[in-house]
Amino acid sequence: MANDWATFGADLHLDLRGTRLRAGLMDALREAVRSGRLEAGTRLPSSRSLAADLGMARNTVADAYAELVAEGWLTARQGSGTRVARRAAPRPPAPSSPRLSASPEQGSPPSPPPPPSGTGRGRTAALVHNLQSGTPDLASFPRTGWLKAYRRALVDAPNEAFGYGDPHGRPELRAALAEYLARARGVHARPERIVICAGFVHGLTLIGEVLRARGVRDVAVESYGLWLHDDLLRRAGLGTPALGFDERGTRTEELAGLDGCGAVLMTAAHQYPLGGALPPDRRAAVVDWARASGGFVLEDDYDGEFRYDRQPVGALQGLDPDRVVYFGTASKSLAPGLRLAWMVLPQELAREVAAAKGAVDWSSSAPDQLAFAEFLRSGAYDRHVRAMRLRYRRRRDQLVAAVAAHSPETRVSGIAAGLHAVLALPPGTEQATLRAAAWRGLAVQGVNRFRRPTVPPTLDGLVVGYATPPDSGWQGALRALCGVLP
Repeated sequence: MANDWATFGADLHLDLRGTRLRAGLMDALREAVRSGRLEAGTRLPSSRSLAADLGMARNTVADAYAELVAEGWLTARQGSGTRVARRAAPRPPAPSSPRLSASPEQGSPPSPPPPPSGTGRGRTAALVHNLQSGTPDLASFPRTGWLKAYRRALVDAPNEAFGYGDPHGRPELRAALAEYLARARGVHARPERIVICAGFVHGLTLIGEVLRARGVRDVAVESYGLWLHDDLLRRAGLGTPALGFDERGTRTEELAGLDGCGAVLMTAAHQYPLGGALPPDRRAAVVDWARASGGFVLEDDYDGEFRYDRQPVGALQGLDPDRVVYFGTASKSLAPGLRLAWMVLPQELAREVAAAKGAVDWSSSAPDQLAFAEFLRSGAYDRHVRAMRLRYRRRRDQLVAAVAAHSPETRVSGIAAGLHAVLALPPGTEQATLRAAAWRGLAVQGVNRFRRPTVPPTLDGLVVGYATPPDSGWQGALRALCGVLP
């Protein structure tokens, strides 16, 4: 079955090179262990799961596992699966010129935008259907699994967990995240470099404060994104110049011409809201700029778990952990109401960010952190993500099919990953379409809602969040959407 790789087992990100499948797989696993990204004791996916993920024969993966066991890289025990063997502690590799795969897409922002205010003059119907982007299917929150994790976490919690705690966050959660992010997203993470925060906006506020204290004047942003992020950075006293945008995405080469720019905020893997992926040469260029200038890349990987028609692309942070600040969140994979997010920081920033957090907000909720740590360690998080990936992929396919049937001239893009799609509209029709949607009680966002004020209007379209409606309202929302398309 096509794309079955997306529905089995735990995620494992590997950078495969060359045409010899078994040799390439063995080299990638050795490198992941040698670099310390996969730590001793990490359980690997079954040969069946990994074969499905990578599009290989199961025997190819099983043979590679067996040979690496014989070499001492892995261990295999009945009932315990295949794990990374215990070896001498590796030294982290020094950053070198990036080696990139040709994979597309990734990234996108976190906090969901507020409902659109003002879609035009005149009356609007009461809200019936919500297709705004930024929110998962809240009815699918894994209540039973979360309750089980919460109970176990509370039973096992040490007494000191209920004290004021460490502004870095609970060590149990930071350790669980370090293992998960290294395995699933290709992030070079160590618990001491992770700071837990109450959502991406909280993390960005902390980073803005630290950068301003370091003398940074500007943080560059993409041409399209959430106005809230610009506002937070400006409140910290930072300018937010917008980088240009073309058919290949954000023009990262423009960073070299921005004097006083000390960081850039990017959604490199799945640009929000347009949905494209930053191509490999521009990924390399932004990291090269950070190295040469001493600046930082602020990478928002808010929906990195959700991809459908491609194998995963690793986080930008893996190219240079000392120049990239990695942001992740449970807001899209679980629910925004948990207020759980995390930053993986360069060593020189980790203490400063924790100090800034401790000055105003000593700690996020310890019981919630402990429950999430248990949810990660038990494999429940992997299982939930896999199930939701399949669920959202079906919705995306239904959206594409419905639009093709009702409005075959409408182009749908940004659909290889994430929780939203972009529907192109004829020039000059965006506002009229939004007014028609409001009359039908349909909440949907226009592309130009996300355009930075300094960027000229060149695109018209709708940003459609297909994850948001509950199952009972999904088909009605689709019909309402098709009814307003030109």
